[in-house]
Amino acid sequence: MKAAIYTRVSSDSQAEGEFNSCEAQTVKIRSFILSQENMDEYKVYSDEGYTGANTDRPALQEMLSDIQQGKINVIISYKIDRLTRSPKDFYQLIEIFEKHNASFISITERFDTSTPSGRLLRNIMLTFGQFERELTSERIRDKKAEMAKKGMWSSGKPPFGYKTDNRKLIPEPVHSETVKKMFETYVTSGSLYRTYDFLKSGKMFNRSGGVFSKGVIYDMLRNVVYDGMILHKGNIYKGIHEPLVSHEMFEEAQKIHKPQVRGRVVHCAIFPGLVHCKCCGSTMSEVFTNKSRDNRRVRYFYYRCSKINKFDKSFCDIKQVSVDRLDRHIIENLSSIAKNNQYLDSLIFTLNNSPKPMSSGLEPGPIPLQYTSEKVRQILKTITGSADNMDMTERRIIMKRHISKIIYSKEEIEILLNYSGSGAEPSSALKTAGA
Repeated sequence: MKAAIYTRVSSDSQAEGEFNSCEAQTVKIRSFILSQENMDEYKVYSDEGYTGANTDRPALQEMLSDIQQGKINVIISYKIDRLTRSPKDFYQLIEIFEKHNASFISITERFDTSTPSGRLLRNIMLTFGQFERELTSERIRDKKAEMAKKGMWSSGKPPFGYKTDNRKLIPEPVHSETVKKMFETYVTSGSLYRTYDFLKSGKMFNRSGGVFSKGVIYDMLRNVVYDGMILHKGNIYKGIHEPLVSHEMFEEAQKIHKPQVRGRVVHCAIFPGLVHCKCCGSTMSEVFTNKSRDNRRVRYFYYRCSKINKFDKSFCDIKQVSVDRLDRHIIENLSSIAKNNQYLDSLIFTLNNSPKPMSSGLEPGPIPLQYTSEKVRQILKTITGSADNMDMTERRIIMKRHISKIIYSKEEIEILLNYSGSGAEPSSALKTAGA
């Protein structure tokens, strides 16, 4: 068993003292080691003239490095306070020791974590340490709540338009004007989209210099901080900061958009979450629009680029595609491919004889995966035949199990199959003409 001797004194005068010096501590610890069986001295780590209030000590850090490398089995000090005077640091050090299978012994206090009684004492101390941490967290929560009640900004990044000074929100000249214009445009136009267009055309950008998304604008227009209030844990308090808009304007903005109770929309897409836009790289989510046809309302479903929903149509050239048209096109083409033996044989030959690119961080398996036409054909038949006697939920599960991704463009559609059928191994790519 390799034993590390750790000694420390907190001042130069103590280092030179006859009884408290690091040399005196080392002599006593060595005597203890000699009295033990199967214990050998590995190294002496001494911090002379360093406080025990923190762990910023060169010898201690060197010892911790050796512990992490598995060079030490036991750490021995003259007293616990030689290791540290901070209960918090002591708990953390003990956790490091335990993690690397090293025990700790204090020879004067009979504290030995390699014994049952020592481990019991350690667990008691760690329990109190956890209790202390929870009390600290509770005190922090209480402090933040008190600060909020006093109208102060408790923590975190200040809202757009403000900076902080001694926990008080201070308006930023340029950004605060953007917030004011945002509210004025929204109240005047009554439209989130027109507000978005106004900010974009006026080159009023966020802190990083980018365009505000519609979702961010929506949240900002409902942030009570711009009305001079502070929101904390669902409670609203009067703030000590200057509001960026009048109370009347803020209230008017809240009246414009009220939550609407809508009925449940039954979506019809069979590839939700699988379709990706080749142009902008975003997921194409399922959306719908209602249009009038022959004096009745007809609902149309689309796969639309997420960037279009978040920003506007200028962010993507593809924009959207009909759900019914794309789903039908994919199923019909996969059904045709399943019957085309020549195409499948050519695909399998290419897959089996091409270098297999490995994902970052993955190691190649001992046996390369060999694809077969029969397996791919069976996957395609499972996908195309999933409509028989299955509800929409079951059909979507089948699609997600056997399809990794669908990359859509107007020119072509690329379908990545999960050869394993588990959703974890995208292997073969099928391409069809664009829908």
